[in-house]
Amino acid sequence: MDRTNGLTDEPPAAYPTVPHRPPHVPAEEAESRARAFHDVMARRRTVRDFSARPLPDGVLEWAVRTAATAPSGANVQPWRFVVLTDPERRARLREAAEAEEREFYGRRASDEWLDALAPLGTDWRKPFLETAPAVIVVFEVHKGPETPRPYYTKESVGIAVGLLLACLHQAGLATLTHTPSPMRFLNEVCDRPPEERAAYVIPVGYPADGARVPDIRRKELEQVMVRL
Repeated sequence: MDRTNGLTDEPPAAYPTVPHRPPHVPAEEAESRARAFHDVMARRRTVRDFSARPLPDGVLEWAVRTAATAPSGANVQPWRFVVLTDPERRARLREAAEAEEREFYGRRASDEWLDALAPLGTDWRKPFLETAPAVIVVFEVHKGPETPRPYYTKESVGIAVGLLLACLHQAGLATLTHTPSPMRFLNEVCDRPPEERAAYVIPVGYPADGARVPDIRRKELEQVMVRL
């Protein structure tokens, strides 16, 4: 259906609004605050060796609340954060994930992909799914009996996960973003309906004593930013 004939230069009809209350940051402090946040986030690394140390009460709830502040297409908020802390459930998750990962590393991944992964030291073994005290499985929520059709789903969920990782790092916790493929087994492990589609598996915890990470470098600003 062509709706262009009905378009006008008039703004859309009024809808309910509330006052916007952004944080007040004096202009002379803006750069220093941005730099301070950068300096903390620059120390964030993907961790694969987790301690069994329990997580502080409430930190996962606040991290998910933070993630859920993300913008989303048409404000549908198409995300579900399933937090697994039960050891038996996490053991099931590891068993199912490793079955898929054996197929990936042994059959599905191209040589080029495996070469790219080699410096990171990853393989089909995923012990962190059990050793980390919590695993957050993030689902995209698509149209279902009780859920509306989402818009820009992957973009919306991706932004939310970025906020989730940032909040957990600010709380002193380590994370890893695991994306097994395919992911449909996660619906069964997490008891989720078919309209929910897993997107990320994120172990959360404290790094193990002596944990080490790959010696990698991030690109310089000039390589990632273009000013026009």
